[in-house]
Amino acid sequence: MFASIKNFFIELSNDFLKCFIENSRYLMYLKGLRNTIFIAVGACILGLIIGIAVTCIRIMPKKNPLSRFFDRIARLYVTVIRGTPVVLQLFICYFVILKSLKSTNIFNIPETNGIPIAIIAFGLNSGAYMAEILRGGINAVDGGQMEAGRTLGLSWMQTFFKIVLPQALKSAIPTMFNEFITLVKETSVAGYVGIVDLTKIQTYITVQTMQLYMPLFIIAAIYLIIVLGLQKVQKIIEERLKRSER
Repeated sequence: MFASIKNFFIELSNDFLKCFIENSRYLMYLKGLRNTIFIAVGACILGLIIGIAVTCIRIMPKKNPLSRFFDRIARLYVTVIRGTPVVLQLFICYFVILKSLKSTNIFNIPETNGIPIAIIAFGLNSGAYMAEILRGGINAVDGGQMEAGRTLGLSWMQTFFKIVLPQALKSAIPTMFNEFITLVKETSVAGYVGIVDLTKIQTYITVQTMQLYMPLFIIAAIYLIIVLGLQKVQKIIEERLKRSER
């Protein structure tokens, strides 16, 4: 029994060396990890910008037909994005929109490795969730803050960006960080459009080593380490926010 367990661990370590160390294959994982982090960070920044814009449109006074029109567009955007799978949104951005623009050649779009399209697709997806997170944060801000800003002579936009939004961002940061963690894991579907992300590396490692399970376990361990690290950072941020409120 002990001999079989020993042989199991020896075989396991040999598979790990073959799939991670041998021929510097760890560099392939680092390349995939770099693309994954790049897509996630880019999409998070884009999503935050979109989220702020959508939130601003949804909560601004509806005094004219144009503002009501944009409000309907913003609501439709949030509904569609939150109601459809992110992988389908990625397919539509890559195989429908990008291919259509390339075929018409109107915008003279160069060949791409797919990463910019992935950032746009995941950014659009994240933007809808960021908008709802920010809207919840704004609802938590005392309504008197807006009235106080208007009393001081500030416009609605000035009051929103200088007084209300900073307070909403502060209360929404923990939830927004959760969205970023989710985004890191969601980028694992980027390989479906040929992007060499962390998950896609498994295909290349398996072809070279004929090992199927070990690359998957290594990639899962890398994702786990990343998420645990981000959760640690999130706790530090939350503790500092709590101290600043005292």
